[in-house]
Amino acid sequence: MDRAELEQQCSVSIRRQLFWGGSWQEPLSLGRIPVENPATGSSLGDVAEAGKPDVDRAVQAARKAFDAWRDFVPRERSDLLRLCARRLRENGSDLALIDAADAGLPRKAMGADIENAARQLEFFAGLVTEIKGETLPLGPSSLNYTVREPLGVVVRINAFNHPVMFAAGKVAAPLAAGNTVIIKPADQTPLSALALAEIWADIFPPGVFNVLTGSRETGSMLVSHPDVAKVGLIGNVLTGEKVFRASADSMKKLTLELGGKNALIACPDADPDSVADAAVLGMNLTWTAGQSCGSTSRVFLHDSIYDEVLEKLVSRIGGIKLGLPTDKQTEMGCLISREQYEKVLGYIEKGRDDGARVVQGGSRPDEAALADGYFIKPTVFADVTSDMRIAREEIFGPVVSVMRWSDEADMLRDVNDLDYGLTASIWTNDLSRAHRLAARVQSGYIWVNSVGAHFLGAPFGGYKKSGLGREESLEELFLNTQIKNVNIAMR
Repeated sequence: MDRAELEQQCSVSIRRQLFWGGSWQEPLSLGRIPVENPATGSSLGDVAEAGKPDVDRAVQAARKAFDAWRDFVPRERSDLLRLCARRLRENGSDLALIDAADAGLPRKAMGADIENAARQLEFFAGLVTEIKGETLPLGPSSLNYTVREPLGVVVRINAFNHPVMFAAGKVAAPLAAGNTVIIKPADQTPLSALALAEIWADIFPPGVFNVLTGSRETGSMLVSHPDVAKVGLIGNVLTGEKVFRASADSMKKLTLELGGKNALIACPDADPDSVADAAVLGMNLTWTAGQSCGSTSRVFLHDSIYDEVLEKLVSRIGGIKLGLPTDKQTEMGCLISREQYEKVLGYIEKGRDDGARVVQGGSRPDEAALADGYFIKPTVFADVTSDMRIAREEIFGPVVSVMRWSDEADMLRDVNDLDYGLTASIWTNDLSRAHRLAARVQSGYIWVNSVGAHFLGAPFGGYKKSGLGREESLEELFLNTQIKNVNIAMR
C-alpha cells in the first residue's frame, strides 16, 4: 500500500502541514520527512519538519491558549475529552488502517489501540474533579490550604509502536488538568497524529491541542524550549537520558516511560501450558512484533518444567501467521524500519555467537509477498545464560531468551541484575512464594499468573532506568499539576 492507496481507502483526511493555534500551518522550515510503509517499502509521501521558528510559534500559541484553558470549568474540560473519545471511536477503522500502513502493526490489533486510547480519555475526563487540595489545621488564627494548579505547556514525545494510542491517550491527563499540549509523533509514524488533528480540529479552543511533526532535532527544540513546562517521553533509555539533560537548564517536570528487559518467572508448580501461553502473549508479538517496552523477553523456567514449556513455547510461536499489516487476517506484522530490522538480525547473530541455541525462527520469512518488508520470524533462543548480550540488552523485536533456573536466590539475582525494571510476570500456585517474589523483583509493574494486561487506575511505570513517574492512573493526573500553599491570617 502506497500513499494513493491509503488515502483512497481512508475517509479521514491526512494533512501534511503542522497543526497549531487551531489551524493548519505551512512550515517556515523547508524540511520534509519521508514516510515509508515498512511492510512493502512503498512511499506514503512526506510530512513537514518543524524547525525552530515553527516550534517557537507553536509553543507561543499553546502558551497563550493556556491562560484561558486553565480557567475552563472542570466539567467543560471533561465534556470535551469525552467528545474526543467519541470522535476517536467513530473514525477508528480509518485510524487503524493508517497505523497498519505507517507502522507495520496488524490492523486488527490497532483496533484495540483505538479503544485503549478512548478509554484513557474517558478515564481522565472522569477524574477532573479529583484535582483536589487539602486544608491544614494550624489553629484559629489562620486558614492554610493547598490547591493543585496546571503547569502550562506540556510536550508529549511519542514512540512509533503505538502511534495513535499514544497521540490520543497521552494527552488526556494533561488536558484534564488544564494544561495545553503539543504532540510530537515519532518521525517514522506521523500520519495518525495528523489525522487525529483533523478529527479533533474543532473541539478545543485554538492552541490547546497541537501537533508538530519533525525529526529528533524538532523534539530537542521542544525539550529545551524555555516556555515548555513539562515533557512526557515514551522512548528508549538513551533518548530519556538526553531529554533529562536537555531539560535541566529550565528545570522542567518530566515523565519518562523508557525501555525494559522484562522477566517472566515460572516456578516448579506452574502449569506448563499456561506458562507457554503467557510467554507468547507477554512478548506482544501479535500487537507490536515484539517492539514493546513491556515485553517479557527473558523467560526464566524452573529446571523441572524447562523442557516441557520450551517445547510448547516453540510450537505456539511457530504457529503465528506473519502477513501484510493492512490485511485484517494478519496476526504479526513487521519491524518499523531497516535500522531496527538490521539491529534485531544483529542481535540474533550475537546470540548464536555467544552460544545460545535458536530453536524457532531466527530468519526472514520465505513468503514472496513479504520480501520487500522488514519481517523477521518470531525467534526463540534456548540455553541462554544471564551474561549473554541477548539476555542483558533491550532488543525491541521478536526475540525471546529462555533461561533455566533451580535456585531462587540465584534466579532473583539474575532477574534484578540489569539497569531496567519496568514489568515482570510471576507464575506460581504458592501464595507465599508469589508475594515473596513480587516483593523482591525490582520492577514497577508486576503480574502474578497473568501477563501483558494494563488496568486503568493502576499506576504504570518502571524502576531504575526504565523511567520516571507513573501513568494510566490518578498519579499521572497529579504529575501534570503543581501544588500551591495558601495561608490566610485571620485579623
